[in-house]
Amino acid sequence: MFQTLYSYFWWERLWLPANLTWADLEDRDGRVYAKASDLYITLPLAFLFLIVRHLFETYVATPLAGLLNVKEKIRLKATPNAVLEKFYASTSKHPKQADVELLSKRSGCSVRQVERWFRRRRNQDRPSLLKKFREASWRFTFYLIAFIAGMAVIVDKPWFYDLREVWKGYPIQSMLPSQYWYYMIELSFYWSLLFSIASDVKRKDFKEQIIHHVATIILISFSWFANYIRAGTLIMALHDSSDYLLESAKMFNYAGWRNTCNNIFIVFAAVFIITRLVILPFWIMHCTVVYPLDLYPAFFGYYFFNFMMVVLQSLHIFWAYLIIRMAQKFITGKVVEDERSDREETDNSEEEEEAAKNGPLSNGHPVLNNNHRKTD
Repeated sequence: MFQTLYSYFWWERLWLPANLTWADLEDRDGRVYAKASDLYITLPLAFLFLIVRHLFETYVATPLAGLLNVKEKIRLKATPNAVLEKFYASTSKHPKQADVELLSKRSGCSVRQVERWFRRRRNQDRPSLLKKFREASWRFTFYLIAFIAGMAVIVDKPWFYDLREVWKGYPIQSMLPSQYWYYMIELSFYWSLLFSIASDVKRKDFKEQIIHHVATIILISFSWFANYIRAGTLIMALHDSSDYLLESAKMFNYAGWRNTCNNIFIVFAAVFIITRLVILPFWIMHCTVVYPLDLYPAFFGYYFFNFMMVVLQSLHIFWAYLIIRMAQKFITGKVVEDERSDREETDNSEEEEEAAKNGPLSNGHPVLNNNHRKTD
């Protein structure tokens, strides 16, 4: 049974155009072709990435956070309460009003004290500013290096300037060493992101991030199997062109350098919209949808690859909507925040009490009448 499934999975008609077989892609006469077995190395490399990331965050990102004066907010801890903790862990982190009243009776606390306890308990579970900074620093470093490396791989190739060259001679296209390592590193990195997603900072688009990572891994792997390497290198470099800008904007945001963050964000928004909503659909996807049909009839791999491209493009539209919302806030003079981030909650009841004595508060501290921000 396993052999039958294996045979069906690697059936040439799924992966290759008509009249071509895997025998046509065997190494010969100094020409080297992509093989599925090449991707086995990406799993141990992914774990190596996790080790390198830990070392980077410990010995590079943490000292950098100190230099940029990344400071943690003082969070008030929820007092130990077995009844409330049990409900928080097993039922809901956001109890309804009826639940609050019931918990008030069971725990011996007032309704306001129960509400305050849940706010503080939720804040305890939120990632620290240092954790966010370290994660953004790691991703910024990788995306920047990957973008530079990707451009070095494709900038001297004829298909970078003429997209019809992507399919010239397909699929009998020899693989270059630079393409091999570009693929292995990119795929290994996205495996590492998928492995660490449970412990990374969770944002509102958590499900979309999982879909993105899985779709990216499938696309990279499939393009390798089907020898879509030329198209694959263009797509990967295009995505890396804006990602490092977003991560650097986050870093400066966590450090409190608002002007720098906002300026970088404007550049990121422009690059993202141009690359993901213009170049990708109207140049790259046109290249993968239209040009191949001039050479061979459509086959399963053609439909599958372009379907996954549509999935990615749908995510790009979703994120572009969030980016435009953030841009609108910036234009109207509001502070630009990551729309995907979970906001810190404050103890409103305590603030009201303190406000009556000391005036208005911000996050538990008196507001000083100065609107200056750290600038660069």
